[in-house]
Amino acid sequence: MKKLIKKSEPILGLGESIIVLAVILGILGFLIIGQHQEPQAPLLIAFVVLMVYGRLRGFTWDTIIDGMRTGLRAGVDPLVIFLTIGVLIATWIFSGTIPTVMFWGFKIISIQFFLPTVFLVCTLVGIACGSSFTSVSTMGIAFIGIGTTLHFSPGLTAGAIVSGAFCGSNISPLSGTTNLAASTGEIDIYTHIKSLLWTDLPAWFISLIFFTLMGLHPKPASLHTINVILDQLQNNFWISPWTMLPVILLIILAIFKVPAIPSLGLGALSAVILGWIHNPNISINSITELIMNGFVAHTPNKNINLLLSKGGISSMLTSLALIIFALALGGLLIKFNIIGVIITKIEESVKGIVGLTISAALTCIGVNLLVGEHYLAIILPGESFKEAFDHHNLPRTALTRVLNDAGAAINAVVPWSVSGVFIAGTLRVNPLDFIPFAIFPFLVTVLCILAGFVNVIKKKA
Repeated sequence: MKKLIKKSEPILGLGESIIVLAVILGILGFLIIGQHQEPQAPLLIAFVVLMVYGRLRGFTWDTIIDGMRTGLRAGVDPLVIFLTIGVLIATWIFSGTIPTVMFWGFKIISIQFFLPTVFLVCTLVGIACGSSFTSVSTMGIAFIGIGTTLHFSPGLTAGAIVSGAFCGSNISPLSGTTNLAASTGEIDIYTHIKSLLWTDLPAWFISLIFFTLMGLHPKPASLHTINVILDQLQNNFWISPWTMLPVILLIILAIFKVPAIPSLGLGALSAVILGWIHNPNISINSITELIMNGFVAHTPNKNINLLLSKGGISSMLTSLALIIFALALGGLLIKFNIIGVIITKIEESVKGIVGLTISAALTCIGVNLLVGEHYLAIILPGESFKEAFDHHNLPRTALTRVLNDAGAAINAVVPWSVSGVFIAGTLRVNPLDFIPFAIFPFLVTVLCILAGFVNVIKKKA
């Protein structure tokens, strides 16, 4: 009886891998940027093209399906977080939490200092909660509403929100990405954060100056319009300090390091209870409808109806589809070792500390562009470059800083990434409108590369 010989999987070379990546990026760039299409269909097309190419090249269907599953497995937590945040947004409008933030915001915020205030508040919320997503989906929605009324462009306001939220998350000891970067480099979280301050604090100050200058000459806002909105908010929503209890609960849960999914779930549940206490006549069916399809505002003001008709599980389904296709595409690129062979070649060709830092940063950016998942953008380059940084006698903080700045933060400005999709869907702002103003992720990436030159000076001293 003849023995069955298992055919070995093909091995793609560097040149072939680069050509495949160029084709994939060409498809995405032509359809998304050139044809102004939503990213879902282009990502699906790119995934199918890569899948067919892999099969023709000799990969088995089992390998292809396993690669897809590997990619999706990395995104299970973000997918569940997305759905939970959809529920959180709907319930926080229902309870009066977000309308109260908007009401107080109109009362307190100066028009001239609106943008720096947005940036500062989102930074503080990001630090307190350890989550850029929570900051964007709570304070962000309120600030977008206020900014629209004050005649600030949604893209500019979103840029301030994103910059503050991701800065706060970057330097928070409660942040999942910050902890992941530290654990990948096998160093203490606070040692890692201390190293981040060398890049994040200068980037924060430059961003603060930028948003201050951008907000110095706002278009005049009608006081009558603002007063009408204040009256409508007060007449149609529960405006009270009590509505801040879900926010306080979320911060307390973050301090006690309760994971994101149960924290968001409890935050939504507390808002439902609070809303029911204020309006005990609401039916169970209405609450479940709210959770599924979001809150629908019915006020005489069309702008308020537009701003506060949000949330629900269904509002996140389009974003989920995009992320699923992006993760499946990334899973195939990893399974076919297309990303791996390029990273290996980059690592082998690196010469000097500056080249090593630049290569690690570019690899983080590349994984974000190709996979769109910030956790993988930390893990893959981290594991690949760890030995190279040790070989050059560099502290692990030099690597973990790159992973956080060029791996996690830059994810916010990739239109088809997990963060980019979430921001666009939650704030209802086109990614191409807010990305030019979300300067913090760009600044920290540049500064973490410049830190490589500082390491050279230290080595020579």
